[in-house]
Amino acid sequence: MVSVLEADFFLSEILGREVFLRQQRIGRLGDLGITETGRLPAVSHLIVKRPYGYPSLTVPWDKVLMISNTEVVLDLGAETSAAFERPPPDGVVLLHDHILDKKILDMDDHEVEVAYDVRLVFQGGTLYASEVDFSHYRALRRMGLKWLARILTDRNAEARVSWLYVQPLHGTVDSFTGNVKLKVSKTALADIHPVDLADILEELDRPQRVALFNELEPEQATETLEEVEPRVQRELIGALPKERAARLINEMTPAQAADLLAILPKTEADLLLTLLDHDTSSHVEQIISEHDEQIGHYATRNLIELPASTRAGDVLRDYRELAKSRDVIMYVYVIDGADVLKGVVDLRELVAADPQQTLGELMTEHVIALRPDASLRDAAELFDRYDFRALPITDADDHLIGAVSSRDVRSIKSRLG
Repeated sequence: MVSVLEADFFLSEILGREVFLRQQRIGRLGDLGITETGRLPAVSHLIVKRPYGYPSLTVPWDKVLMISNTEVVLDLGAETSAAFERPPPDGVVLLHDHILDKKILDMDDHEVEVAYDVRLVFQGGTLYASEVDFSHYRALRRMGLKWLARILTDRNAEARVSWLYVQPLHGTVDSFTGNVKLKVSKTALADIHPVDLADILEELDRPQRVALFNELEPEQATETLEEVEPRVQRELIGALPKERAARLINEMTPAQAADLLAILPKTEADLLLTLLDHDTSSHVEQIISEHDEQIGHYATRNLIELPASTRAGDVLRDYRELAKSRDVIMYVYVIDGADVLKGVVDLRELVAADPQQTLGELMTEHVIALRPDASLRDAAELFDRYDFRALPITDADDHLIGAVSSRDVRSIKSRLG
C-alpha cells in the first residue's frame, strides 16, 4: 500500500520531485494521469521523466511505495523499467499536460480564468484530484497589473472550484487544445486568494515584483525569497526596508541566511548583519567570513531522533508530527539514552519495511559522519561522493551533535573555488 506523507498538496508542488526505484534514483516526476471513474478522478498513473534521452516511464499507481515532500519511491516488482516505456493508456488525462494553463469555462461558456493548479487529496490509499485552482496571480503574470488591486484587497478569498463541478474531460482536451468546462456559472465560483509567487516573481518586471512581494505575509515571503534566483533575491532585498529584510532573514537557518547575504554588496550585507538577532548575526558572520570554517556553524539539531526499539509502522504513522518543524526529515537518527548515534534509517527503507520491524533491525550501523572540526570543504566533498541528503555530526565518542543538510551546502563549491 502506498504511503503518502502529506494529506493534501498541489500538483505544482509534486511535479519535479525525484523518483527512486527503491534506492536507485531514476528520474523526476513529470506528470500525473487521472482516470474519471467516480465522483472525483483518481490518479492512476505517474509519468517519470528520465535523463540522458531515455524515454519516459508510465507507471501505474499500484507501483508507488511512497510520496513524500521531496521524493517518490516506486517498486516495479519483477518487471524491468523497459516494460513501462509506453504512452499513457487510452482514457487517461494528464493533469500537467492537459489541464494546466487551459481556459476554465463556466456552463454558459464564459471564460472564468486559466487553470493554474490542481489540488490533490489522499484518502483510503488513493490519490484524487479534488479541486481546480484559478488564482489570479497566474492571470497577473499573463495580463500585467490588471488584477493587482483585486488581489491585494482580497487576500483570504478562495480561488478554487471542486472537481465535482468539472465536466468529464476525456476526449475534450489534449496537450494543445480544449478547455476545462465547469458545471456551474461564473457567479457561483468563489473569489480569489494568493498562492506561492516564486515562479511569477522571476518573470514580472521590477515594480510589479516588488509590489507583490511587499504584500506577502512574513512566512510566505521568507519561503519565496529562498526559492527565487540570486538576481531576484538581490533586487528584492535592495528594495525592502532594511528592518523588514532583516526580519525575513532572521526566519532562515544561518546557512540559508549566509547564502543570501553572500550574494549582496558588502556594505548592504554588513548593514543587515547589524539588524539581525545577535546570535544569528554572529553565526552568519562566521559562515560568510570563513567559508572553509568548521562544519558546526552549519549544523542543526532539529532532527528526527528515536530509540532502536521503535517500530517502522509507528514511525510512519506518526511521521507528520515527528517531521514538524524539523530541518532534516528524510533520515531517522537512531540514538541510545546517552545520545550516542547507533545508526541511521532512510525514510525510503522505512516505507519498504515490515511495520513490525524495529529501527535497530533496519538501521545502517556504519554511519558516515562528520566531526565538529571538519570543514565545509570536507562536507561538500562527502556530499559529492555519496549523494546523501544530510550528514550527521558526532563527537569523538559518537554523541550526536546535529546534522548538516545538502541544501545548506549546495552552493559551497562555487564559494570554495
